[in-house]
Amino acid sequence: MLQTLLLISLLLPLLFIFFKPKSKSNTNSPPKSYPLIGHYLSVYTNRHRLIHWTSDAVRNSPTSTFLLRRPFGQTRVITSNPAVVQYILKTKFSSYQKGDIFRTTLFDLLGDGIFNVDGDAWKFQRQLSSHEFNTKSLKHFVEKVVDAELNERLIPMLTNATVNNTVLDLQDILQRFTFDNVCKIAFGYDPENLTPSLPQAKFACAFEDAVRICSERFRTITPLVWKLKSLLNMGSEKRLKQAVLEIREFANKIASEKRQERDNKSSIQSVDLLSRFLSSGHSDEKFVTDMVISFILAGRDSTSAALTWFFWLVFKNPEVESEIVKEVNEKSDSPVFDEVKEMVYTHAALCESMRLYPPVPVDTKAASEDDVLPDGTVVKKGMMISYHPYAMGRLEKLWGKDWMEFRPERWLEKDETTDNLRLKTIDPYMYPVFQAGPRICLGKDMAFLQMKRVVAGVLRQFKVVPVVDEGSEPVFVAALTSKMKGGFLVKFKERK
Repeated sequence: MLQTLLLISLLLPLLFIFFKPKSKSNTNSPPKSYPLIGHYLSVYTNRHRLIHWTSDAVRNSPTSTFLLRRPFGQTRVITSNPAVVQYILKTKFSSYQKGDIFRTTLFDLLGDGIFNVDGDAWKFQRQLSSHEFNTKSLKHFVEKVVDAELNERLIPMLTNATVNNTVLDLQDILQRFTFDNVCKIAFGYDPENLTPSLPQAKFACAFEDAVRICSERFRTITPLVWKLKSLLNMGSEKRLKQAVLEIREFANKIASEKRQERDNKSSIQSVDLLSRFLSSGHSDEKFVTDMVISFILAGRDSTSAALTWFFWLVFKNPEVESEIVKEVNEKSDSPVFDEVKEMVYTHAALCESMRLYPPVPVDTKAASEDDVLPDGTVVKKGMMISYHPYAMGRLEKLWGKDWMEFRPERWLEKDETTDNLRLKTIDPYMYPVFQAGPRICLGKDMAFLQMKRVVAGVLRQFKVVPVVDEGSEPVFVAALTSKMKGGFLVKFKERK
């Protein structure tokens, strides 16, 4: 195996020298595929902008579906066709699951957690988790967890930055904010990651490294590369093992403390996710930690990514910002939970932001049998099928000629009975930002409530001003979730 990999590593650079694509700017011509290596040369040329390259490929396809030829005969279907998305996420749901490649790639981090299993294991965990997203739990999350983090940490930090004219990395701040929140709701534990000193907590750093390295595994030319590195305990794979060990040691420590708390009948019982799992009789150590790690991944990275791009777009569109601030001020006398529920325009603005910059830009399933997709694409058993929310948000045929504009109004309509604005019903398979079908995100409502509470708290008091060169745009980079390359440097101004 080692000799084969060494041969590949020597041959591919030579092939790149002789057959290097002439230009990556001509997005209208189809990528060139070669025998044996497929689209490798184009992929290599665009390795720093793969999300944009694959988006161009599917948008320029007549069927909005592109066949990515990988080396050694592997083929992956990438689509932005809503009919195909509905087919794999709903119509033939049982035939398009996570699959062995996805599961193996993320197993070290997620284990048998809900995002990494199929069939009965997935059904069981989803049913168990669904109890955490009822109205009572959501209200507690917003009024106790999010509001405390907002008023006791985030707002004082931004106030101090305003007074001292300090530049902050808002992407980092929001990741810390959501990390504290999700640890409180998942573990009943406060990592205090959003404090004035901005500490680099061991658990948070380990989690960041593990997510990054697992994402990099998907981009290797063949899984044999990262598997060999793991076997030899080399480089990033060595760090991944260390990071996962730190994550699980921390999770197991918290779980042990929760068991003691549960056994001590005189103590006040917690209402966090971990305590509920243990109280329900599911005390297997690995099962519990797998579940909670998946919960943290969903609650930390996706929400902070959505908010980061939202604040950028709001800055770029002052008329939208004015409408949001107006709505926020009108709701300021309402109880916290009612306030965020009733922020219809802000909700629309968040939807519009995630249309252009989805937190999970691409998601992948695997075919469990030979099939033919609604657009005529032939699928073989074991083939990977990726649907592309980032590309779908940029399709003129779905969103019209003004798809490039940040326009929350496209999500709104008038309620004929009250004459008030309300959210339109949008086809979830045309906007699968939270997935759709049986596997639609359980935490969707929780995410919107948290985001709207943050938006209200920040924009009511501050104007967010990015520190960027005039005319420059931040770079969208994609891993398991999206990020803004290099962070999001901003200053805050007190709103008059």
